[in-house]
Amino acid sequence: MPVLEKETLKARMNHPVMIIPEAMQAMLALRASTEGRGVPKRTLELIELRSSQINGCSFCVDMHSRELKKAGETEERIFGVAAWRENPAFSEEERAALALSEALTRIADRPDAVTDEIWQQATRHYDEKALAALLIAIASINVWNRLNGAVRQPVGAWKG
Repeated sequence: MPVLEKETLKARMNHPVMIIPEAMQAMLALRASTEGRGVPKRTLELIELRSSQINGCSFCVDMHSRELKKAGETEERIFGVAAWRENPAFSEEERAALALSEALTRIADRPDAVTDEIWQQATRHYDEKALAALLIAIASINVWNRLNGAVRQPVGAWKG
């Protein structure tokens, strides 16, 4: 893959949710619907970061890393989320959410996208409402990653 010069790092077009404001409202409402449903906000942010890493969405990796740091998350955990399996800094509940996030993000990588083992691990830590919130949050970040990837949304554009 060729390295792009900094000055060529411009979005291909205005972001789709800026062109269709109702889509922005829907996306923000979808993510907001996951809060207060039994999954800690920090866990939701960690799965957003991990899915964004998998999808190669530099815009979202930058944004969610900064948001986690601003919320008081340690650098060890922010940097370590890419290799959470080998990092003791994550709780069993967070591990279950991260495994589910990886499975749904990589949905086409195996015939059974979410294995029974991953599902059972998640159900040990989250009730049905929390699982619903996790699934919606994972789906939501994957939509953002795909939109940003398609238009090549540059890192830092969210700040301005």
